[in-house]
Amino acid sequence: MSEHIKRSHNRSLLIYHLVCPAKYRKKTFSEIKGADQEIKNICLEIEHRYDIHFLEIGVDQNHVHFLIQSVPVISPTNITKIVKSITAREMFK
Repeated sequence: MSEHIKRSHNRSLLIYHLVCPAKYRKKTFSEIKGADQEIKNICLEIEHRYDIHFLEIGVDQNHVHFLIQSVPVISPTNITKIVKSITAREMFK
């Protein structure tokens, strides 16, 4: 599945499952062509900027699933803020 992230003083295997529904559960992701590939490209850019690794990304009709691995320095709340704000901002462009 995934490997431990090794740092100088610790080894960690933290995996988070994040589900982001669309507003009012509208079927927006299935109506936009190429939305799933665009979300995956945005997530690859987030990986390069932050210490967050996307193990899997799944796009359904009205929500997106993220399987994220990170280090314990970043809290789950901050991971959620980073992922949701950057993907939303880039998708609206």
